[in-house]
Amino acid sequence: MAEGHVKPSAKFTFRFLPLKVCRWLESKDVKELFAKWSMYGRMAVQAFSFDQYFQAYQKDDFVLAFFKDPNVISNLKLLSYSPVKWMTLGTDVKKVEAKHVPCKQISMSFFDRLYSEEIVKESGHIVKCLDVFYNDFCISDDLRKLLLLEEYDKYDIFSQADREEFLFCLFKHLCLGGALCQFEDMIGPYLETTRSLYKELVSVQKDSETQVIRTISTVFKVSAYDENGMCYPSTQNHEQTFAYLIVDPLKRHVHVLYHCF
Repeated sequence: MAEGHVKPSAKFTFRFLPLKVCRWLESKDVKELFAKWSMYGRMAVQAFSFDQYFQAYQKDDFVLAFFKDPNVISNLKLLSYSPVKWMTLGTDVKKVEAKHVPCKQISMSFFDRLYSEEIVKESGHIVKCLDVFYNDFCISDDLRKLLLLEEYDKYDIFSQADREEFLFCLFKHLCLGGALCQFEDMIGPYLETTRSLYKELVSVQKDSETQVIRTISTVFKVSAYDENGMCYPSTQNHEQTFAYLIVDPLKRHVHVLYHCF
């Protein structure tokens, strides 16, 4: 994971886009699912614009400039722990960590192996198992075993490279949910919600010569530190507390996907 102690580049400046909201997150069906998964009111999608040309190799400059920008400091939302309430970053970030997250997948057929490997039945029902506890998670079906337990005999149906893909990361986050998550019996809601969120956040383009559709977004999983330690996405580490920056280099937009467990 690369660390950015470097002085932020003066050329990256950001503007908050309060009117560019993720309307999909506000739909009734999605609200109900996120409430069931204990993620509603704990997730945010925000948009910012930037005026300069971006290339992926500028990752550390870009992310540090983002967290040091006054428009980000005063508008970037996060949840405080005690009391639990939404606040803005509002602190002088000294250091950032930005991990590049591959974002090449353009088809939900990526998950077809859940059926062929009988994690999910043809009917869409997720195969159940005896309860196993792993960290903060109760594993009561083969899907969660696949997501969490490396010793599970079907763990390798998704390679390490597969698991690093942004599409897989979103799917895993939605399946694991929040602290009081009520799990689904059917795979459908997880796949449909993953597809919709991915489509909302990731930009694609058709190559004019080959006619092949490809993603053009660059994704970083980020954390930021002030003089007291980690300050974003939270002061406490958890697999389900995360923040991603999804950068569209053509529109020069950054979407921030945030969740606090």
